[in-house]
Amino acid sequence: MAIVLNLFCVFLGYRFLFQPGPAATGYGVPADPKGDAGAYLAIKGVRDGTFGLVGLALLAFAGATAEAWFLLVVALVPLADTLIVLRNGGTRATAFGIHFATAVVVLIGAALLFLV
Repeated sequence: MAIVLNLFCVFLGYRFLFQPGPAATGYGVPADPKGDAGAYLAIKGVRDGTFGLVGLALLAFAGATAEAWFLLVVALVPLADTLIVLRNGGTRATAFGIHFATAVVVLIGAALLFLV
């Protein structure tokens, strides 16, 4: 599960870097990648991709407990994304169905890794 979560972060990073318009729409707050938002979409892409790579490195070189702590902390990101979508005109369905649900899945992954 942790590997899938990390690979998903890498995928999200790729998408925000190379398909920023559709990625922003999928995030829940559409943005014009050719306008002022372009830099922020790239930043999000780098952030998400880096989280995924760090998570994979932790699994490979530090073990399950380190990855569990990482996921526990990283769960703050989709929780914050939930609030960002709600505060910027996104739908409740996107905020809770995508971002909050992601936070729950990440927390479940952390809990399972702590049991290993």
